[in-house]
Amino acid sequence: MSEALLPGPSALVGRDLSRTYGDRVVLDGVDLLAQPGEPLGVVGENGAGKSTLLRLLAGVEEPDAGSVERPDDLGYLAQEPDFPDGATIGDVLDAALAPLHAAVARLEELAPLLEDADAAEEYDATLTWASLHEAWDADRRADEAAARLGLGELDRRRPVATMSGGQRSRLALAALVTRRPGCVLLDEPTNHLDDQATALLEEFLVSLPGVAVVASHDRAFLDAVCGAVVDLDPSHLGVDGEGGNRFTGGYTAYLAAKRAARRRWQTAFEAQQDELAALRESAETTARQVAHGRPPRDGDKFIHHFKGQNVARTVSRRVRDAERRIDVLERDRIPEPPAPFGFHGVLAQRRSNGTVVAVRDLRVAGRLDLPRVDVPAGGRLLVTGANGSGKSTLLKVVARELAPTSGEVTVAARLVGHLPQDVVFGRPERSAAEAYEAATGSPVPLHELGLLHPRELSRPVGVLSTGQQRRLGLAILVARKPDLLLLDEPTNHISLALADELEESLQHSSGTVVVASHDRWLRRRWSGETLVL
Repeated sequence: MSEALLPGPSALVGRDLSRTYGDRVVLDGVDLLAQPGEPLGVVGENGAGKSTLLRLLAGVEEPDAGSVERPDDLGYLAQEPDFPDGATIGDVLDAALAPLHAAVARLEELAPLLEDADAAEEYDATLTWASLHEAWDADRRADEAAARLGLGELDRRRPVATMSGGQRSRLALAALVTRRPGCVLLDEPTNHLDDQATALLEEFLVSLPGVAVVASHDRAFLDAVCGAVVDLDPSHLGVDGEGGNRFTGGYTAYLAAKRAARRRWQTAFEAQQDELAALRESAETTARQVAHGRPPRDGDKFIHHFKGQNVARTVSRRVRDAERRIDVLERDRIPEPPAPFGFHGVLAQRRSNGTVVAVRDLRVAGRLDLPRVDVPAGGRLLVTGANGSGKSTLLKVVARELAPTSGEVTVAARLVGHLPQDVVFGRPERSAAEAYEAATGSPVPLHELGLLHPRELSRPVGVLSTGQQRRLGLAILVARKPDLLLLDEPTNHISLALADELEESLQHSSGTVVVASHDRWLRRRWSGETLVL
């Protein structure tokens, strides 16, 4: 019997996983257990090692230390999926369907041979495998996945190499949903998905009988899907936490548990500091104590000497006991919880009044038709809509990066800042601090913005994670102090904490902000105007 047809889903286990690139330790002693039927979310600050962990679990990379036990039937979706050279859309979907069609065909071959014990055993295993993978429904599932992921109208003969990055990601996801493997590993799967596509992915993961591990910054997605969350960020560990901290439930439960763990850590640290201070004061005070407060009389010199010796011994014992206790506490010192690292700046500053953005009869052929939009000074506009509806196109036109086919766009801002979905730096060998200085010349040091951790400032831009590069791009925009800020999917690729901080800053920025986003968490809490394309 083929290993691919072994029945029943099994767990995914990573033990004491470590991975170092050059002199940079990305993962150090991480444990992970993912059980069938309980999707597991992986979160952490940008650069904490989420993508690295998924590559180790998938077997794409080998750990420097530790081990992985993984199911044989595994599907891995990277942020930028790879496809065979020359593959077409049809080739990719047909490859996903092939093992399912083969299982159904094999059942038909084995059906007349059930009197043979070996054939009956293989039939049993193949039937279990086909049932878990819903093989008889595979063709309908492939068509539905392609349609809901916005690929249904594309020519199956179209080469994958001609597709956009978002289309390629959705094609890889369609193939995964079609194949329905026993274990799926997904790295930021919702970054290129609209509501309809995200709903498909959530239905797929919730109904999957096997293992699912998802690294994601999509807060609503984590809430809807995950039965547990693992946090890789060391600054979020508790008093005795090591490796990845595991929290039961989705994002909301994770947030509550993390806050509670932080409070316990702070309380334990303060209690230990109080005890150390009290012991040191007691030892110093006791050591200065005098046995009696008066000089001895002639008749009781012997008694005074005797009592004095007893008191001295008692004082000495108390001092030694206090010092021993101090030594124990110093050896088991609880570290002070690190100050929360984060952004608390101003995204945009107001410098004018009236209408900052005025759109009239805007048309970009094949991409966008928009009769009218007005954004006042200090206004906040959220642009939403399905994939391909023109959200990014609108921001590029307003930023003067794309010329419209017809219509008029008036921008009355002194300085426009635009954060695209893909941030590109011209010289990747420059350090983050050098790139920031060259782009801004700002007197505000990069580390003071709270967008990039101090340990990343000297690293070349080209080796930063996608999220860290977006943080650097945002830092450059903020340092330039725009009065009109255009943010295209600002919560993609960035950490959960920073996404919350950006939303908070949006509420208090006096400048004009236009945000294009499919982030449901952000949309639910949006207090400004909304434009649905």
